[in-house]
Amino acid sequence: MSETITRKTLTVTEAATFLGVSRHFAYQAVREGSIPSIRIGRRILIPIHAFEQLLANVGHVAISSN
Repeated sequence: MSETITRKTLTVTEAATFLGVSRHFAYQAVREGSIPSIRIGRRILIPIHAFEQLLANVGHVAISSN
């Protein structure tokens, strides 16, 4: 029996592409906590569920560009 594994996370680069922002800006937003993330070793991953919630609340949450 073959099971398909569905990814539960995005890389910061994938999230940046999806949002239409630069990698630098996405990493900055992760550092500031504007984009929810988890760190596993040196990898930074963005849980898809949390990312979708962020986008659902786009009118309520501001990502700063400082």
